[in-house]
Amino acid sequence: MVNKNSRSLVASVLRVTSGNFLEMYDFMIFGYYATYIAKTFFPANSEFASLMLALATFGSGFLMRPLGAVLLGGYTDRHGRRRGLLLTLSLMACGTISIACTPGYARIGVLAPLLVLAGRLLQGLSAGAELGGVSVYLSEIAPPGRKGFYVSWQSASQQIAVIFAAVLGIILVGRLSPEAMTSWGWRIPLWIGCAVIPFLFWIRSSLTETAEFAARRHHPAMREIMASVARNWRIVGIATMLTTLTTTTFYLITAYTPTYGATTLHLTRTNAFIVTLCVGACNFTFLPIMGLLSDQIGRRPLLWTCTVAALTTAYPAMLWLVASPTFVRLLTVELWFSVLFASYNGAMVVYLTEIMPADVRATGFSLAYSTATALFGGFTPFVCTYLIHATGNKAIPGAWLALASALALAAVALTYTGGTLVNREHVDKATFAPAAAS
Repeated sequence: MVNKNSRSLVASVLRVTSGNFLEMYDFMIFGYYATYIAKTFFPANSEFASLMLALATFGSGFLMRPLGAVLLGGYTDRHGRRRGLLLTLSLMACGTISIACTPGYARIGVLAPLLVLAGRLLQGLSAGAELGGVSVYLSEIAPPGRKGFYVSWQSASQQIAVIFAAVLGIILVGRLSPEAMTSWGWRIPLWIGCAVIPFLFWIRSSLTETAEFAARRHHPAMREIMASVARNWRIVGIATMLTTLTTTTFYLITAYTPTYGATTLHLTRTNAFIVTLCVGACNFTFLPIMGLLSDQIGRRPLLWTCTVAALTTAYPAMLWLVASPTFVRLLTVELWFSVLFASYNGAMVVYLTEIMPADVRATGFSLAYSTATALFGGFTPFVCTYLIHATGNKAIPGAWLALASALALAAVALTYTGGTLVNREHVDKATFAPAAAS
């Protein structure tokens, strides 16, 4: 019976995280190929202006996340985890297809960037509730004392997309000429994303509803959900601050690396993609390990350690990198940031599911995560590119990361006021003590 239950849980984890792959894959593709997308859809008087338009469009998708968190997160809290996850996958698929099939500016003029923008907004709306829905689902099916480990697979599954997209980048850049890449080569990863959509629908449609949600006698209406979120505004605010470090670090070391490595450090695109591949592999390895560790020692020791480490090392590490830019130095710095990201995220994501009231868990989680991504993480490539151009300081992304670290550190401190955790009655024992004591 134990083996059968274990196999059932593993199958559920695979089903629920499958759509997570598409969500992150699409976002990575846009960030990885920003320079090609800029030339195709956003021609301007300078390469910098063209790139900034493309990165702004990349960031615009994140502005829709808070709206998606409220609308789709509320739908998930009202109608169930399974139905909510199928809806977010459907919207993400529509956004992906629209971007992949849109002709360039040279063929249809201003309609091209408008259609790409619409596709990004639709992707952002979907992503607003996807991460929250997946995290909450994993939290609710996890065995006692293992929530950190199970929820960590939400982020770990995204790293498969990072690795896969990076491998495609290495192959395409190595096989195609720069002209072919600019003309049509960058679309190949998008077409591949479209091709796997039916398979992902087939996998996720077999999901069952979580026992915790099914056992509830009352499923709140949207007005009740919004009222509860408003009552718990302090928890949502602190959760937003906690998430800033995760989202900023992640998009800095994944989506922004190919552009930063090629345009700022003047390394080859192949080297930049190899670094991104290694980052994805490192994230994938450490996330479950650190999630499991958080089950053993508690969430807060990891949160304290990682925020302090990021705050004190982010800018010095970037200064060391830009002093003599090489493939080895870029890889070293990115892997260090990767370890910090995985260690922090392994504790932080499950922590959010624990401090949110159960009746608005998906909405509250999604709103906090989406707001942080909209204000910080999603615009990291745009902000860093602008700051480097404005200041001439190639290490300035380290300062941006340090700012996110300071906010997260303040949030960890605010989580306890006079020794009492906000909303403590909703938090699992794993937050305060090792799993063996829970």
